[in-house]
Amino acid sequence: MAENEVSNEPKFKFPTEVVELPSKGLVYPEDNPLSSGKVEMKYMTAREEDIITNANYIRKGIVIDKLLQSLIVSDINYNDLVVGDKNALLIAARVLGYGKDYQFTYRGEDHTVDLSTLENKEINKKDFNHKNEFDYTLPHSKTQVTFQLMTQGIENKVDRELKGIAKLKKEVTPEMSTRMKYLIIAVDGDDDPKVVREFVDNYLLARDAKALRDHIVDFQPDVDFTYDIEIDGELEEITIPITSNFFFPD
Repeated sequence: MAENEVSNEPKFKFPTEVVELPSKGLVYPEDNPLSSGKVEMKYMTAREEDIITNANYIRKGIVIDKLLQSLIVSDINYNDLVVGDKNALLIAARVLGYGKDYQFTYRGEDHTVDLSTLENKEINKKDFNHKNEFDYTLPHSKTQVTFQLMTQGIENKVDRELKGIAKLKKEVTPEMSTRMKYLIIAVDGDDDPKVVREFVDNYLLARDAKALRDHIVDFQPDVDFTYDIEIDGELEEITIPITSNFFFPD
């Protein structure tokens, strides 16, 4: 380097890790960077600690989204992430920020889980073809619906609609049915949004709605949050609770 020449290279470089997505990228179009099934994330710094303690973000319920967006190095559209993949990034953020040991309380007793041992749910690759569209026959009405997995972008639309309804000061906020109107994208092959909304409002049986929700939980790629703990000398399988101290281990 010539004398007095200023280097454009950053003095400090962030260490990063590559996170394997539960979906393996199979729910995204092939031209989407997320179809690689991997996302690169950097380690947490003081900047991210400022984010997770930001009272405004916490009040608005967007603190986790702001944190993950700050940590993701890969050139992706954050709103494209399906919920299960976002969960994997959440776990990675905690491990990269404060280590793998996470302590929580269950039935009055403290337990510690090694987050690095959590594995992604097994998925059947034949069920996925780089489209976020899946068919399901409702068990009671026998109606065939096409559903999509919830993404961050869809979640944002649901939140905006619910906030708009709340402004009308209605006594009951239809969160369950509103969410279902976004999850279902076609009814018996008809993808007209008006048809979908009418079906949800007037023809979707409660037991069919529950069956669809249960099916999506079982079907969608995600992190396996089940964990065996010993209670009174016997092993019990629980779902690891993500509490307010997840990012505040002290």
